[in-house]
Amino acid sequence: QVQLVESGGGLVQSGGSLRLSCVVSGSIFGRSAMAWYRQAPGNQRELLGAISSAGSTNYVDFVKGRFTISRDNAKNTMYLQMNSLQPEDTAVYYCNIWGRSYWGQGTQVTVSS
Repeated sequence: QVQLVESGGGLVQSGGSLRLSCVVSGSIFGRSAMAWYRQAPGNQRELLGAISSAGSTNYVDFVKGRFTISRDNAKNTMYLQMNSLQPEDTAVYYCNIWGRSYWGQGTQVTVSS
């Protein structure tokens, strides 16, 4: 069974940085595109960006220049480097296997002003 486990969230001050990790069990990771999403209280889950199995990335406009997605296929791990964090980035962050209904439990990111 495929499992995704996010980690690395926490409390950070405005302007700070965090790096989230997503570890995926099984061999599906290496051949799959992956994505990061987030969901703030009262809001729908929103896509942040995605990375192909080969490492090509795409981002939504509001995170371009601040967030970077990367992956290490040898470790079955995807990362989300977040810089210049703002209070509006406060949310639960999730990783996802692109186009599949596999989700992790999420990791909470809280940015204080």
